[in-house]
Amino acid sequence: MDRQNIINIVNEFLINEFEIERELIKDSSLLKDELEIESLDLVDIIVMIEKEFKVKVKPEEIVRVKTMHELYDFIEAQIKN
Repeated sequence: MDRQNIINIVNEFLINEFEIERELIKDSSLLKDELEIESLDLVDIIVMIEKEFKVKVKPEEIVRVKTMHELYDFIEAQIKN
């Protein structure tokens, strides 16, 4: 799966599940401060990653992710492992 597919899947999920405006989602967007994604929301994101990308995510790994760019990188790395 290429990076653009990862970006499309993640962005659509955030738009549909968290009602985040499409124009707010940029590589540099901060998950917590700009997109208002809270700790409990990360559980939903983990479930989506595991379901959509068929990988296992440890919660302690994803809490280090701060930006959308880092989230895309994280998913891409999980897929390659």
